[in-house]
Amino acid sequence: MRRWFRRKGRDTDQDGENGAAPLPEETGPGPEVTGEEALAESEPAASEAAPAQTETDTAPQRRGFLRRWLRESPPEDGVPPLLEEVAAESEAVEVEPPPPPLPEAPPPPEPETEPAIAAPPETEPATPPQEPRAPEAFPEILAPADLEETGEVPAEAERRGMFRRLRERLSRTREALSGGLDRLFRGRKVVDAELLEELEELLITADIGVETSLFLVHALEDKLRRRELADVERLKAALQAEMVNLLTSPAAPNRSARPWVVLVVGINGVGKTTTIAKLAHQDRHQGLTPILVAADTFRAAAVEQLEIWGERVGAAVVKQKTGADPAAVVFDGLAAGLARGADTVYVDTAGRLHTKVNLMEELKKIRRTAAKKIPEAPHEVLLILDATTGQNALNQARLFHEAVGVTGLILTKMDGTAKGGVALAVVHETGIPLKYIGVGESMEDLRPFDAEAFVEAILG
Repeated sequence: MRRWFRRKGRDTDQDGENGAAPLPEETGPGPEVTGEEALAESEPAASEAAPAQTETDTAPQRRGFLRRWLRESPPEDGVPPLLEEVAAESEAVEVEPPPPPLPEAPPPPEPETEPAIAAPPETEPATPPQEPRAPEAFPEILAPADLEETGEVPAEAERRGMFRRLRERLSRTREALSGGLDRLFRGRKVVDAELLEELEELLITADIGVETSLFLVHALEDKLRRRELADVERLKAALQAEMVNLLTSPAAPNRSARPWVVLVVGINGVGKTTTIAKLAHQDRHQGLTPILVAADTFRAAAVEQLEIWGERVGAAVVKQKTGADPAAVVFDGLAAGLARGADTVYVDTAGRLHTKVNLMEELKKIRRTAAKKIPEAPHEVLLILDATTGQNALNQARLFHEAVGVTGLILTKMDGTAKGGVALAVVHETGIPLKYIGVGESMEDLRPFDAEAFVEAILG
C-alpha cells in the first residue's frame, strides 16, 4: 500500500510539472479510495495543476478528446482553471462551450418628432410661385411676334412699353430740362411774368434755341393773359402741349413707287452707313426687299463697311471700284433695283461738310442722275444729324435743305447727350419733319419719331 502511495505521489509530482494527471484507464486499475483520503488527494492535485495552466502556454496537449477540445477552443468568457481540471479528471462530466456572444442590439430609435418628419413648413415659402403676368400690365416683356400672334395686347400697351425704354435712353436730356423745371417751379404758387422770363432762360440753355424758346414763351404769355395758367402744374402742362404741337409733322407719304428711292446725306461721322443698315433691317422685318448702293467712293473701307452691313441684314449691295463717279454708281444701283424688283433702294453718300460748295454740287448731280433713271427719284432725302453737335445741327439742316431739298431728319446719338432739345429747334426753324431718332447702337434702337412720347420722355 505504501508503495502505491509513493508511486501515486511521483505521478502527481510529474503531472504538476508536465500537465494533468493521467486518467484511470491510462494508469491502470488501483485500489478504491473513498472518503477523506480521496478528498485529500484530489485537492492537492487541483491546486498544483491550476498554476501550471496559467503560467505556461507551451505545455503538451492533454490526451483525450475532451481535453484537446478544451485546450484548442478555450471559452471566451473565461473558464476558471479549477473547472478545467475537474473536467479533465472526470470524463463523465460534460462541459458545454459557452454560446457565442450576441451582436450588440442597435439603440432603440428615438421617438419621432415633427421636425424629424420633414413636414412642409406651415409658413409661406420665401419665393411663392408667381401668377402669370398680364400682357396689358407688362407690355415691355412681349416680343412683337407674340403681339401679332395673340392679338390680345392693344397698341396702347405696346406703346407704353416703348415709351419706358425711350425714357431711359433720353435720361440725360430729361435731367437737363425736366430737372431744371422742377428747380424753377419748386416753391412757386403763382405764375407771373418773372417766372416766364426765368423759364425762357432755362429753355435757351437746354439747347432748344433762342427763336424756338421765344416762340414757346410767347405762347405761354398769351395763355397767362387769358388767365388759363392758375398754377405751375397748368404751366407745365401747357408747355408740354406747345412742344408736342411744334414737333407734330404731317403723315409720311405712301410708298407708291417701286422701288422707293431714299437718298441719305450728312456730314462725316454722323452714322449714315449704320443708319442705312437699320432702315434696311426694318424693311426686312416688314417683308420688303431693300438694295444698298455704295455711292461713298472716297472714304477708305466705306464700301466694305456697307457690304458687311448688307450681309447682316440680308440686303444686296451695288458697288464699283474706289474713286468711281458716285452718280454712275447710283445709276447702276437704280438699274439693279428695277431689274430685281426691289422695294426700296438706299443710297449711301460720302460725308461732306455743309460749307464745301463743290461737294454740295456733287449731291445735286446725284439727284439729277436718279431722276433720269426713275422719274421723281429720289422719293425721300433723309438728313442724318448728330444730336451731340447741338445748335450746329441747325446750320447743317439749312444748307443741306437748300442744296438737295431734305424731306426728313434723323437725329442720332440721342442716348449719349443732354442736347436732345435741339430737335425742337431744327424742326421749328427749318420746317423739316423729324422721321427717326437713334437711341442706341442695336438694330432696334432706330425709332420712328413720336412727338408726344418724345416730349413726355424729356419733361419727365
